[in-house]
Amino acid sequence: MNKLIVSLGVLATLLLTGCAHKKPYDYSAFRASKPASILVLPADNRAPDVNAANSFTSLVTRPLAEAGYYVFPVAVVDETFQQNGLTNGHEIQAVSPQRLHDIFHADSALYISVTDYGSSYQVIQSVTRVSATARLVDLRSGKELWQGIATASDAEDGNNNNGGIIGMLVSAAIKQIASNVSDKAHTIAGVTSARLLAQNEQGGLLAGPRYKLVSTR
Repeated sequence: MNKLIVSLGVLATLLLTGCAHKKPYDYSAFRASKPASILVLPADNRAPDVNAANSFTSLVTRPLAEAGYYVFPVAVVDETFQQNGLTNGHEIQAVSPQRLHDIFHADSALYISVTDYGSSYQVIQSVTRVSATARLVDLRSGKELWQGIATASDAEDGNNNNGGIIGMLVSAAIKQIASNVSDKAHTIAGVTSARLLAQNEQGGLLAGPRYKLVSTR
């Protein structure tokens, strides 16, 4: 019995140690590239909601600009691709890095995939969730500099169960309707975008060359 307790204690210690010492993200390629400008490509939408790509893409400019990068205007980029017959993120992201560099002269490009977007009804609750992955590629060399993943949902706020099962069902139905009317997913997408791109303990992008200038305004 004592041996079992000791073994369990050692296992718990190893698990806690592994969690406490998470391997830091390797930014060596990022630092060597030193990107100053970022071309945000239209997102590849892998979620059922047709609005997911446009919604998420419109929200990434702010965290990138606040991090100190020059970000090509999303509307101008989108119009440029449309003029060349490319209208969806999947097709656009298949364009070669060299070709993108020739057209926009950007240092890097951000490739985004939206994997989850919207509200789902789950018996006693309605959850709005947005998940996305992204990677930053040096358009001058074609090398990947960074990649990340993030998710956010309104379920993080917890649920009020004081009304019993009937109250929870009614609350979930009302919440689902409210989410559809106000497009709550767009708000949640803003949280996901910040978690994905802002530098934090999970990774994120390093500060760009204009960071000090932006932060002192």
